[in-house]
Amino acid sequence: MSSIKDRVIGIIAEQAVLDPSDVTMDSTLEDLGIDSLGLVESIFAIEEEFDVSVPFNANEPEASDFDISSVASIVAGIEKLIAEQS
Repeated sequence: MSSIKDRVIGIIAEQAVLDPSDVTMDSTLEDLGIDSLGLVESIFAIEEEFDVSVPFNANEPEASDFDISSVASIVAGIEKLIAEQS
């Protein structure tokens, strides 16, 4: 099974219509051309892929504990959610 990082990058790359090799851990969703709708779709895809519930408010991202500022922060957030589940 591929790593959490690889799976998150795959989902984000698919959303951005990019090759996964074009997505780096330092990339922001804005860098990748992902808008607010793309963000919500990415979150849904990530929740489905990892069977987690992302504490995210699309209307107030700054009011969430889940950091979506970069690919690395999203990966870290997913890893934390998975760890809390087990």
